[in-house]
Amino acid sequence: MKTALVIGATGLTGKHIVSNLLDSNAYAKVVIFTRRELPLDNPKLVCKIVDFYKIDEWAGEIQGDDLFSALGTTIKQAGSKDNFYKVDYTFQANFLKHAAANGVGRVFLISAPGVSVRSPVFYNRVKAKLDTYARTLAFQTLVFFRPSIIYGNREDSRPGERFGEKLLSFTANWVPSMKRLKPISGDELGSAIVNCAQSDLAPGEHNIEWSAIFNLL
Repeated sequence: MKTALVIGATGLTGKHIVSNLLDSNAYAKVVIFTRRELPLDNPKLVCKIVDFYKIDEWAGEIQGDDLFSALGTTIKQAGSKDNFYKVDYTFQANFLKHAAANGVGRVFLISAPGVSVRSPVFYNRVKAKLDTYARTLAFQTLVFFRPSIIYGNREDSRPGERFGEKLLSFTANWVPSMKRLKPISGDELGSAIVNCAQSDLAPGEHNIEWSAIFNLL
């Protein structure tokens, strides 16, 4: 059986990824790299408390088969564009680099729809830059998930996302061309990602858009 590695394990989607991995018979061990303990008691779970600013000190511990990255924040939560960039790009890029060097074979990464390095939206440019960097690394399989708004009970309040979720849910149900923007819950996305990892997935790059994500449930 495999070893799964998870970053972003305490977030809305990350905690559901971890829960699904722990329930899966495909994984003997689930190793999470986090700044604080996850309140779970499971013999398969290994929690490593780390400082992402000092990744070179513990990079040798990034050993496993499949990497699941749900790390992410918002500019408001991070406090500045610079801090947002550190979490959404620098921390993840560094982890990906060491994972590839240590022989991790597959990566499952939460990105976003329509990202571009030329986008006028800073968030989309950062996501596109991470996607581009991930493609340069020697992973056997690279899977990008591109959901619309992800909703659910968060520790941090995001009223803008709650409003957007309600608006997009209504619009997606009534306007066929807007279905690709249908929101998804963190619970559903976490399940879809782990289901994808357990499917008959061919090596190479895969881009999982909204309809394909829902088809994995």
